[in-house]
Amino acid sequence: MHNIITIQHTQSIHHTNGMVGSWTDWDLTESGKEQARQIGKRLSAEICGEQYVMYSSDLLRARHTAEMIASYLNITPIITDVLRERNLGAAVGQSVKWLKENIECQEKTVDDRMFHDAESRKDVWNRLLPFYNQIMQSDDENIIIVSHGDTLSIFNAMWLGMDADMLNKCDLFGRAGGVSFMQESADGKHMIFRLSDMSYSAL
Repeated sequence: MHNIITIQHTQSIHHTNGMVGSWTDWDLTESGKEQARQIGKRLSAEICGEQYVMYSSDLLRARHTAEMIASYLNITPIITDVLRERNLGAAVGQSVKWLKENIECQEKTVDDRMFHDAESRKDVWNRLLPFYNQIMQSDDENIIIVSHGDTLSIFNAMWLGMDADMLNKCDLFGRAGGVSFMQESADGKHMIFRLSDMSYSAL
């Protein structure tokens, strides 16, 4: 059995300045830092006494979210680039306006790439799958994952037993600062009890 909490990083500078997130290493805003502290305080009160392992993307906005939350839970995040947001290639470091004006391919399927050097959503699926299999085969019952919106939407689909092509028909997106709760039953059924609960990051 596994209990998994996923956390989408809190407000990042790129949410406020019109720039592309992706692999650009934006930090959190001051509001984002306070949101992360609030998540840490509220989670620590809720899961007090339970031992969790935490994994986090290595990009600053996720890593700093994880570190602030982890300080309230008395754990040390395991940092990995596997949990990074989708790489948008040529758009990394550019503005959203630039992206819209220079996009090479309109994404209609999970196999499409906005730019020739970008990742498709299928690429992110394939990047994430070994990590997913690793944690599902581990002895760790309680796991926290801190990552990014697109990456976590793909994780959600994996958790529910979908294949990558199902993302052509449906999606399960959250919001910055959203906390989701997942549980695996004794008979192996995968459930999502709360998806992107924003009450944890409320200021």
